[in-house]
Amino acid sequence: QVQLVESGGGLVQAGGSLRLSCAASGSIFSMNVMRWYRQAHGKQRELVAAITSGGISNYADSVKGRFTISRANARNTVYLQMNSSKPEDTAVYYCNAEVFSSGWIRNYWGQGTQVTVSS
Repeated sequence: QVQLVESGGGLVQAGGSLRLSCAASGSIFSMNVMRWYRQAHGKQRELVAAITSGGISNYADSVKGRFTISRANARNTVYLQMNSSKPEDTAVYYCNAEVFSSGWIRNYWGQGTQVTVSS
């Protein structure tokens, strides 16, 4: 079994920064693409950023130039550095990972961490 645990959420003023972390644990052979999603109240979950095992990243247009996704493969951890935050970034942020474990590739989700950006 594999678990993803997010941390680092909280309250930040507009223009401020937060760093989210997501650590995977369990029976992990390797991790492929890791992603951050977010879901604002009353809205659909949306993809924010993704990063491959080789470090290639891409971003939603709404966060380009402000957010940075990175990963530490040795620690099975993915990060999301949020700079120049805006009130519209307020959402529950979820990490997602493709994990090769016990001969299978499965998708796993974290439990989510709340980010609130005040104006």
